[in-house]
Amino acid sequence: MNDSPPNSKSEGEATAAAALSADAAPSAPTLQLVEAEPAPSMVPASDAGAAGVAPLAAAEIGVLLVNLGTPDAADAKAIRRYLKEFLTDPRVIEKKSLLWKIVLNGIILPLRSRRKARDYQQIWNREKNESPFKTITRSQAEKLAGILEPLGRHVAVDWAMRYANPSIASRLEALIARGCSRILVMPLYPQYAAPTTATVCDEVYRYVMRLRRQPALRILPAYYDDPYYIEVLASTLKAELRALPFAPDVIVASYHGMPKQYVLKGDPYESQCVTTTRLLREQLGLDETKLMMTFQSRFGRGRWLAPYTIKTMKALAKKGVKNLVVLTPGFSADCLETLEEIAVDNARVFKRYGGENFAAIPCLNDSEAGMLLIRQLAMRELKGWV
Repeated sequence: MNDSPPNSKSEGEATAAAALSADAAPSAPTLQLVEAEPAPSMVPASDAGAAGVAPLAAAEIGVLLVNLGTPDAADAKAIRRYLKEFLTDPRVIEKKSLLWKIVLNGIILPLRSRRKARDYQQIWNREKNESPFKTITRSQAEKLAGILEPLGRHVAVDWAMRYANPSIASRLEALIARGCSRILVMPLYPQYAAPTTATVCDEVYRYVMRLRRQPALRILPAYYDDPYYIEVLASTLKAELRALPFAPDVIVASYHGMPKQYVLKGDPYESQCVTTTRLLREQLGLDETKLMMTFQSRFGRGRWLAPYTIKTMKALAKKGVKNLVVLTPGFSADCLETLEEIAVDNARVFKRYGGENFAAIPCLNDSEAGMLLIRQLAMRELKGWV
């Protein structure tokens, strides 16, 4: 649930297009080069339909990367608008009572929007005037378009956010306008959850329900136990650990939290987080004491999935742990929860109670390893279409 209100890797890295060779990802499907076709194009989310922009080439197949969302600006007004859209989604907050609406509009939105504005200003990409989350997601789409270049111009890649902009509806409209009759929607959530993956599907279906001529749709399933995902997480973590000036006593895998009640109703999210962590331990050769699992971003007073990350930071420090590393396997791109909540707030708590060295491991982002994973997932789901 990236950049959710309750609470890159190096952008100069060479494009992952070079990784198309069979040796770069031996387990990935082999791409068939179509020399006669120009490269697939990236649909410019910010420029589509703008005056003076040349029309894009026709396409047959669309690939839409989707993440949760981020405010359009780092000010209270934009954040309040974003929070309201997010917190009124019944997939996210299942309360429908009049009391909840009063609390949301009278207390939560006014107070949280001002407080979160300060947090966003600390991480804001001032060069592009947007959050890093949006910068990274755009870059992921652009790089994926380059990686899929050998497939030809009949494949178009775009990106969208479930909340705020660019909206899912606007980008589906743009892909369909280009002639895409088949669209692969890729929610970039390794673990399935109704408040993340399902609400993306809801929004996609809401849009196509209005169409007389609907495109064929495929939705990327959760990839929490995908061997390549686990391998990329492990290899990236090892590389980051080698670059640190200290060796961690403990590593914590922190996932976004969820009300316990949602799991009791049948959401598989917690069990998928457990599986990811178990597989990562096996890949790294670590036990439960060396690689712990926690949940962050608790919102409200209800019972959420435990143990809580922030309380674990305090407990580990008081227990005598001096060197700590935190990774966030459930986030495909760095956002407020990783850059501010983990790297700042949780680091502060750990050091306040006796910890000395703390490192937050970057998400896979648009790194070469991260793009190889997205490419692997896309090619798997495009089988039979390309």
